[in-house]
Amino acid sequence: MDALDRLAEPGLDLLRRVDRLIAAGVGEGHRVWPLLRRMQVLPGDAVRGFLDLHPAPLAGAGHAVRRLVRGYDDVSAALTDPVLWSGPAATAYGQQRAALLRHLDEGPDSLVGRLESTAGYADALADWVEGSRLALARTLADVLRSAEAVAVVAATATGPSTGPGPVGPGVADAAEIAARVLAVLCVAYDGAETLLRQWAPSLAETAWRPPADGRPHYDQPTRVGW
Repeated sequence: MDALDRLAEPGLDLLRRVDRLIAAGVGEGHRVWPLLRRMQVLPGDAVRGFLDLHPAPLAGAGHAVRRLVRGYDDVSAALTDPVLWSGPAATAYGQQRAALLRHLDEGPDSLVGRLESTAGYADALADWVEGSRLALARTLADVLRSAEAVAVVAATATGPSTGPGPVGPGVADAAEIAARVLAVLCVAYDGAETLLRQWAPSLAETAWRPPADGRPHYDQPTRVGW
């Protein structure tokens, strides 16, 4: 259990009240509107969804992917055993073996390279989740002890209030809390999109590279899949 888990219950209770007041109407010029339009969700629902994100499963996935590399290492070792025969078939086999070794484990575009990139991406996502949860927890801690939170609780103590004028009591305070919460979530999701752009080239499917001479041989497979 981290800081965000510990703040979940009081934070969600406050944000349910915030959502109710926002539904009563917020002034069009308030800074919460661009955030609401971008996120397409009220702050309570946004936080509730984020609570399901945890770093441990992603870190575990990275470790599991790295363990797969050992199997590729075993295959590569078997392919490097000396061949005690000669002739055209041995030459063709040697060309295919060299191509397969390159495909298995030679540079970032090899299968092992892609596995390592996938594991690295999982680690980066785990770090992103951990950092984003901490940032959200800090924001929730701040708003829970704010004057705006006191006003929101008072305004919703007996149900939503419309009050006189275009904006009822507590609505402006609720909008301020919503803006602070949605702003930190926007930053978090910007970080996730940045990670995807950075890692996407390293996560693309790797293609089979045929032997250097490019000529077919009688014992050459048309495609190698792993």
